[in-house]
Amino acid sequence: MMDTENHINWFRHTGPYIKAHRGRIFVVYLGNGALESPNLMTLLHDMALLHFLGVHLVLVHATREAIDSALPKDHPVVLKEGIRVTDDLTLAAACDAAAKQQVQIERLLSMGLPNTPLKAAQIRVMAGNFVTARPIGIRKGVHYLHSGTVRRIDVKGVQAILDNDAVALISPLGYSPAGELLSVSASDTAEAVAVAIGADKLIFLDRHAGLEDEDGNLIRQCTIASAKNLSVLDEEQRRLRDAACRACSQGVTRGHLLTFHRKGALLEELFTHDGAGTLIAQDPYEQARGAEIDDIASIMELIRPLEESGALVKRSRERLEEEIHHFSILERDGRVIACAALYPFAETGAGEIACVATHPDYRGAGRAKQLLNELILKASRLSLTEVFVLTTQSTHWFLEQGFELAAPKLLPIAKQQLYNWQRNSAILKRAV
Repeated sequence: MMDTENHINWFRHTGPYIKAHRGRIFVVYLGNGALESPNLMTLLHDMALLHFLGVHLVLVHATREAIDSALPKDHPVVLKEGIRVTDDLTLAAACDAAAKQQVQIERLLSMGLPNTPLKAAQIRVMAGNFVTARPIGIRKGVHYLHSGTVRRIDVKGVQAILDNDAVALISPLGYSPAGELLSVSASDTAEAVAVAIGADKLIFLDRHAGLEDEDGNLIRQCTIASAKNLSVLDEEQRRLRDAACRACSQGVTRGHLLTFHRKGALLEELFTHDGAGTLIAQDPYEQARGAEIDDIASIMELIRPLEESGALVKRSRERLEEEIHHFSILERDGRVIACAALYPFAETGAGEIACVATHPDYRGAGRAKQLLNELILKASRLSLTEVFVLTTQSTHWFLEQGFELAAPKLLPIAKQQLYNWQRNSAILKRAV
């Protein structure tokens, strides 16, 4: 019975993400080593599931390591500023590697979802000459030969595949208007495709779990600016970080960095609140703002358990609608994870902070303190000189935030008349 309940709860929490992702375009970069990973089958099955859930997928596969493996051991590999010099033999190896990987991906996606009701479902995979490239030419005295950069993406061609309910598969090969075949960077290709078609997400699947802070802790989400300021030692990860940042700067809503080594990482990143890797976005992934009418249902869901336990006074929906302009919320990727309200008593220069609530999954991480500080700043902007709070179960927490115990007679007269002596709430005050 417990397993069933857990499954149902999981499904309920996943539902909003299923709805949010349906009809969206995700460009997924399969990094070097992904197609040789023991988790490849699971990864492609997860992408097949995304397809069946209505996500439009564009897959771009990296070939650098496959090219290295195909070249003779005594063949020199020349890299300048992270770019390979592609001679005739290397170009032939690039074509061979791209063709083999394309067939491998098509074959595995043709299996549908084995051992599920969707095992016989067909996934169409379509590839083509969607990348127009130009030769890099000579830089700083180095001739890059058959290496190129992305010049243009055939947006209509890619969109036609997605409109046909198929998965678009793009190899890191480009074609010049003169018909010249060029080897291009897979990460640059993924970035260019995502920007050109207005993708909702650009997902880089690499060996690294994501970006890390100075202490080696995984960074779950960050803005473009903060991502750029991180010290990233690995050259390949730094290239992917920069590509994600550039794409987000040019209109892609979200960039994601995660690993293909971890089973289920892709689904965890897309269908859980904290994800599995690093999310990069133009705007803060988690931000405080004033509450709106559309937030009422989320606020009610957040405060209901606290009302039932007696920690908060019960509020009707009608009352919340009347007082919604007093509320501030902390929003995480569209979900309300904390709320609090400020009720000003302008005639006395005081304000009441009330209904402080944080979702159980995010308690103990400073969210309530963040909202409290937001309300204190708001009180200052309203020219209030002090704030007070009535609480039955959070006295010590407010004391830690600089509040001091006070007597009922120090409350504004209007609040004294409403004070519930049976509830016997502690009263705490602090200057703004």
